[in-house]
Amino acid sequence: MREEGCCPTMDLLRSEPMQMAQLIIPIESAHRGISYLGDLGLFQFKDLNAEKSPFQRTYAAQIKRCGEMARKLRFFREQMTKATVSPSPRSRSDDSNLDSLEVKLGDLEAELLEMNANNEKLQSSYSELFEYKLVLQKAGEFFSSVQKGVVAQQRELDVQHIVEGSIDSPLLMEQEMTTDPAKQIKLGFISGLVPREKSMAFERILFRATRGNVFLKQAVVENPVQDPVSGEKVDKNVFVIFYSGERAKNKILKISEAFGANRYPFTDESGKKIQMITEVSGRLSELKTTIDVGLMHRLSLLQTISHQFEQWNFLVKKEKSVYHTLNMLSIDVTKKCLIAEGWCPTFATNKIQNALQRATLDSNSQVGAIFQVLHTKESPPTYFRTNKFTTAFQEIVDAYGVAKYREANPGVYTIVTFPFLFAVMFGDWGHGICLLLASLYFIIREKKFSSQTLGDIIEMTFGGRYVIMMMALFSIYTGLIYNEFFSVPFELFGPSAYGCHGPSCRDAFTAGLVKVRDTYPFGLDPKWHGTRSELPFLNSLKMKMSILLGVSQMNLGIILSYFNAKYFENYINIWYQFVPQMIFLNSLFGYLSLLIIVKWCTGSQADLYHVMIYMFLSPTDDLGENQLFAGQKFLQLVLLLLALVAVPLMLFPKPFLLKKQHEERHQGQSYALLYSTDDPLEMEPQSHSHGHEEFEFSEVFVHQLIHTIEFVLGAVSNTASYLRLWALSLAHSELSSVFYDKVLLLAWGYNNVIILVIGIIVFVCATVGVLLVMETLSAFLHALRLHWVEFQNKFYEGDGYKFYPFSFALISEEDEV
Repeated sequence: MREEGCCPTMDLLRSEPMQMAQLIIPIESAHRGISYLGDLGLFQFKDLNAEKSPFQRTYAAQIKRCGEMARKLRFFREQMTKATVSPSPRSRSDDSNLDSLEVKLGDLEAELLEMNANNEKLQSSYSELFEYKLVLQKAGEFFSSVQKGVVAQQRELDVQHIVEGSIDSPLLMEQEMTTDPAKQIKLGFISGLVPREKSMAFERILFRATRGNVFLKQAVVENPVQDPVSGEKVDKNVFVIFYSGERAKNKILKISEAFGANRYPFTDESGKKIQMITEVSGRLSELKTTIDVGLMHRLSLLQTISHQFEQWNFLVKKEKSVYHTLNMLSIDVTKKCLIAEGWCPTFATNKIQNALQRATLDSNSQVGAIFQVLHTKESPPTYFRTNKFTTAFQEIVDAYGVAKYREANPGVYTIVTFPFLFAVMFGDWGHGICLLLASLYFIIREKKFSSQTLGDIIEMTFGGRYVIMMMALFSIYTGLIYNEFFSVPFELFGPSAYGCHGPSCRDAFTAGLVKVRDTYPFGLDPKWHGTRSELPFLNSLKMKMSILLGVSQMNLGIILSYFNAKYFENYINIWYQFVPQMIFLNSLFGYLSLLIIVKWCTGSQADLYHVMIYMFLSPTDDLGENQLFAGQKFLQLVLLLLALVAVPLMLFPKPFLLKKQHEERHQGQSYALLYSTDDPLEMEPQSHSHGHEEFEFSEVFVHQLIHTIEFVLGAVSNTASYLRLWALSLAHSELSSVFYDKVLLLAWGYNNVIILVIGIIVFVCATVGVLLVMETLSAFLHALRLHWVEFQNKFYEGDGYKFYPFSFALISEEDEV
C-alpha cells in the first residue's frame, strides 16, 4: 500500500497517514510527559498491561486517591445543588498541585460535614420545640374549653343546691360535704402529635387494645410540620389521650411509639402552661437565629467552593486520566523508564518529540525521552482532521461506519450532497429562511451554549447547527428554483413570460396563457402556480430531476470505488468490478438520463416509459413516435448487449483470479522455504512452521455471486429510491399550499379580526410544527438513507476503527472521575 494518494485532489479524501511509535520515558518525567501529550491530543496509547488487573498496576494507589477526591467533589456538587448554588466557569489557570488540593478538599469536606451535622441537630431541636409549642397551644385550648364548661356546670349545680336547700334535709348536705376524696378516681393523660394519615388507625388500635377504656381528643394542625426524626414536612394532628391505670398507660406508650407519634409533657395548670409557652417561644427564637447564622455561613462556604469547583473537578479528571494512561505503560527491566506504544499521525512526530523534550526540561531529568517508529502489520486507526464546521458531517458518515485506513472519505462530498438532497425535498425559500435564522441563533451564541448543559434535543440541534445552516441555504436556493415562499410564488427575477387571454384564464387553465415576453430567467414561472396543469408539470419535472440526481450520485460512488482500488493497487476490482458496474448502470439508467435531457432539449412528446420497457421486451421493433434521435435503435441494442455482458464479467473472473493469486503466493512461499537452508533435514519443519490459510473458493464465489446480484437489483431499486426526492418535494409543497389556502386565506375572507388572528395563530403553529419540524426531520432522514444505502454502498466499506488519542480536550463534563 502506498503512503501517497494517486493525485492531490484525492488526497483530501484520505485519512491522515498514521504510524506506530514507541516512547521510552524516564520515570521522573513520565507524569509530566503524559500530561503534555494529553494537552497535545495526538497520541493513542496501547495497553501493554492488559493481563494485569486494575489493582495490580503500578499507579493503582494514585487512581484511588483521585477517586476519593472525586467522591468529595460529587459531595460538594450535591450540596451546591441543594443550596441552589451554581459552579462558576473554569478559569484558564489550573492549579496542578494535587497534594495541596487533596488536603484542601479534605478540610472543606470535614468543615461542611460538621456544619451539616450541627444544622441537623439544631433543626431537630427546633422541630421538637415547635411541636411542643403546638401541643401546649392545641391541648391547652382543649383543657381551657373543658374547664369553662365545668365552671358553668358547677355554677348551675350551686344555684340548684341553694334552691333545693330549703326543702332538703341538712343531713344530706353534711354527707355531701364529708365525702372521702381518696375514693374519687383521677384520670391520667398523654399528649403529643401523630401523622394525620395514621390518626384513624391510631385511634382504632387504642380503642381495641384498651377495650374502649380511653378517651382520645384530636386537633388538626393547619400547616405541615417538619418531623424532628425524618426532617420532612408532614401533616399532623395533636392528640390528648385520657386513661385510667398503669396497664392502659403502658399500652398507650407502646402504640404511640409504633405509630411514630411524638409525645410531649403537658400540665393542666393554666399558670404553668402560660409560663411553658413563653419559655418555649423564647428558645425557638434563639434557635431560629442560630440556625440562620449557620445557614449563612454554610452558604458562604459553598459559594467559595463554587468559584473553584470546575477548576478542581477538571484537575482531578485530568490527573486520574494521566495515571490511568501511566498504568497502560510497561516498566523497563532497569525500572528507571516507562515504555509506551501507540498510534500517532505522521505530521505529529515533531510535536510529540517537542512535548517530551519540554517535559524532560521541566522535570529536571538527566535522561531524555526517546521516540522511535515501529513497523507493524496491524491496521492503523482512521483519523480525519475536522473543525467545528466539518465535524457534524463527518459524524453523519461515522454513524454508518468508520472508514478503513486511507479509504476514500464520503464526508467530503457529504458537505455538499447531503444538504442539497435535503433541499430538493424541502424546497421553499420562506421555510429555508426560518431554518437559517434558527441555525444562526445557535451559531452566534455557540460560546454560551457550549459551556452549558443542554437537553437531549437542544444539544443534538446545537451539535448540527452548521448542517442545518447548509440545509437552509440550499433550501433557499431550491425554493427560488421552485418559486415557492410559503407556497406563494413571487416575480423576483422579472415579470412572467406569459400573459392571459380569454375566459379560460379565470378557470385556472393554461390554455389561455400566451407567451408575451422572454422566458422567466431563473426558476419556475410564477404563472404556473394555481393552474390545473401545475401538478402534472411539477410531477414530470421533479420525477425526471430525481432520476438525474440519483444516477449522478451513484456514478460518483462507483468512480470513488475506482480510486479506492487504484490506491490499494487492487487491479482486479478495477477491471472486474468498477468497469462492469459503470457499464451496467449507464447502459440502463445512464441511457435513461440521456433520454430525459434530449427530451427536455428537443421538446419531444416521446413516452420514456414505453422506450425503456420495450428496450428489453422488443429491442428490434421500430420506435415510431418515441424515437428522439437518429441511431437510437442501434444504440439501444448495443447498450442492452453491454449490460448483459457486464453481469458475467462481474461474477466469474474475480473468484478465479483470486484463487490464482493465492496459489502463486503460496508457491512463492514454498520456493523461498526450499532455498532458505542447505540442510534437507530442516526443510520439513520450516514448511510446517510457515503454514498458510486455505483458500475457500466456494465461499469466495458465493460472496461474489451475492455481491453481483445485489448490485444488479440495487441498480434498479436504488434508482427508484431516489424518487423519494420527487415524492417528498411534492408532499411538502402541497402541505404548504393547503395551510396557506385553507387556513390563512380562509380566515382572511371572513373580514373579522378575531377569526383572522385565530387563523394566523393556527397557520404559524401548523407551519412550525408540521413543515419546519416534522418535514425537516423527515427530509433529513430520507437524505441520510440516500447517502448511507444508495451512495456509500457503491464504494464504502466502513470497517475501520476510529483514532481516539489521549486528550484532555476529550474529557467530558459528564464523565465520572
